[in-house]
Amino acid sequence: MCIWHLYVSGIRCADLRFTPGGVLHAPLDPETAVLAPFQPLSAEAAAGYLALTHFDLEALAGRMAEYERLFPGPPEVETSWGARYRSDDGVRWAQREIKYPWNVTVSGGRLAAFTCPSRERVHVLVREGCEDATVLARWRAYRPEPILPVRRVENLEVPMRDGVALSTSLLLPRTDRPVPAVLVRTPYGKEDELDNYMRYAYRGYAVVLQDVRGRNKSGGAWIPNHFETEDGDDTLNWIAAQNWCDGSVGMVGGSYLGYVQWAAAASRNPHLKALISVVCAGSAFHDLPRKGGSLVSGMLAWAFSVSQQQFDGTKMERDDWDEVLDIRPLADLPRKALGYDIPFFHQWLAHPDNDDFWRAGDWAERGAGVDVPALIVSGWFDDNGAGTTEALDLTADYPDGRRKIILGPWPHSGNARYDLHGLALGNGALRDDIDLIFLQWFDHHLLGADNGAEAMPTVRYYTIGEEKWKTAGNWPVPGGRTVSFYLTPGGGLSDVLPEEQGCDSYTYDPADPAEHIIDLSENELGVPEDYTLVEQRPDVLSYTTPALTQPLVLTGDFTVELYVSSDAPDTDFIVRITDVDEHGRSRKLADGVLSARYRDGFGAPKLMEPGRVYKLSIRTSKLSAAFQPGHRLRLTVTSGARNFLFPNRNTGAGFDGTEVRPAENSIHFGGICPSRVIAWQEIQP
Repeated sequence: MCIWHLYVSGIRCADLRFTPGGVLHAPLDPETAVLAPFQPLSAEAAAGYLALTHFDLEALAGRMAEYERLFPGPPEVETSWGARYRSDDGVRWAQREIKYPWNVTVSGGRLAAFTCPSRERVHVLVREGCEDATVLARWRAYRPEPILPVRRVENLEVPMRDGVALSTSLLLPRTDRPVPAVLVRTPYGKEDELDNYMRYAYRGYAVVLQDVRGRNKSGGAWIPNHFETEDGDDTLNWIAAQNWCDGSVGMVGGSYLGYVQWAAAASRNPHLKALISVVCAGSAFHDLPRKGGSLVSGMLAWAFSVSQQQFDGTKMERDDWDEVLDIRPLADLPRKALGYDIPFFHQWLAHPDNDDFWRAGDWAERGAGVDVPALIVSGWFDDNGAGTTEALDLTADYPDGRRKIILGPWPHSGNARYDLHGLALGNGALRDDIDLIFLQWFDHHLLGADNGAEAMPTVRYYTIGEEKWKTAGNWPVPGGRTVSFYLTPGGGLSDVLPEEQGCDSYTYDPADPAEHIIDLSENELGVPEDYTLVEQRPDVLSYTTPALTQPLVLTGDFTVELYVSSDAPDTDFIVRITDVDEHGRSRKLADGVLSARYRDGFGAPKLMEPGRVYKLSIRTSKLSAAFQPGHRLRLTVTSGARNFLFPNRNTGAGFDGTEVRPAENSIHFGGICPSRVIAWQEIQP
């Protein structure tokens, strides 16, 4: 009976035997850093492995014989339970159409390993002796075991400057010297993060896990994003003062766990030496919940899940979102949908403009001039992508080596799936070295290791359509040119500004806004859906290039300059960049939004005068895509995005109320109104 080894981020966390009577496992004991004797796999242990690695070991045991029979196999493989695999090289098969795939590797003519990538970790289940056929060969070459024993210290109370205590747990490597620390601050319950970040403690880092203010076991009031700069600063000072810490701290994590890193960096705390910023949330008016000055309804699933002291992911999943989104006034929405109020939701409604309430959490504004080394990771379809854009802007002047960037073809859930709502990515779209890069970054900046981290490519990014990873020396990527696509009469996009001036108009009715195609329960707001049917609506304008005769590679964010008028004092403008294939299918790749009253800044609302033409500049999400010959580039413009945005009432009176009115909105182009899409075109070598 062969033995399989289960690795998390290069650390052997268990040995496994798949027997006719069930699974035997020998788990890693953190207190000794030694594998325990083999024992039957309990239901509790199986659930723990599933949560940590996404491997269902009990299911795998029942399927192992079929895996052994099917692999190696043809380029396309389908199992009896419906799992679909595809190979480009006859060595590795990517599992398609699933989150957290069990990718297959063969070696020596037999099944050798399963590899499961995720946003921050890669998990490998490998047949004994086949490690070098996987990414584990790179781990062994870089940081071979042994690992250190780890002890836990639970639920310390760390005082903040105002006397509020934040609940904090520690993972401390058993060593006789002070070590650098890795800080993780979370609103989701630190207990669920202990195993996730054990990988750093095993390798000699003290890991500090903290419930942010008002969450889980921490004291204080919960207002998302509001206290994180000061609380982060106080926590960093507390860590550096402990006898187990050498004074250097790094931070890591994704989404809100990324946001708190930049908020802490904005305090300019001298102990913060490195960030690993993954799909970080940004400032309110550029990201969520007030993107472009609108109010983002798509964040309700998240808001519901954190609406009480304990995180509750079940509150994200509902089958009545359509009814919930229609509740008015908005102040009544939480109580009618959940049975209780959400205090922070009322605070959001009470601050319609970018005032001191929102600026308290604006790390991009408060952090101007910070210089903490940052590894920045995100994806083209990350619904917090605007936060990463702010991080890229904030670090634009960093000297080489202090900023590294990884931008994949991923949604907010990151490095975890090949197929996104019908968009099929190449088998190389997911990285099996993401956590190795993370460790190298910390080792260099916190331990002073001369490990080549500074020499890593400044930018690694994936181009959709070419289906390959590229490198660049900076972001935006050099070696290209700015191109403009001008709106033209008849719904065209042209690289020539038309002399003829014209306009197109539509009626936007807040009672019937165009759809933004998402499933709120999925909690992914930026997916690349097919908008072909939505674009048939009379309140959606489309502007399209002729069919391309050669590939057009566009990399970066787009700027859409629109000359607009309206008979309403305020309205929203939503733009989308789509790729239209030979069959006319229009797939969204990037989007942006701006409420017209904020055309001169989010803190300076100015209502429109009927019939007057105004210039709007809308920055979209990031992208690298090759638009292929026969395809067309399209810009669409509308004023509603049901599911994603609460409809602008067109009255100028904000969001919370029942009075609405339709708006007659016009897009002007040509001549003195050069409405256009501005993009960065890669010049092919």
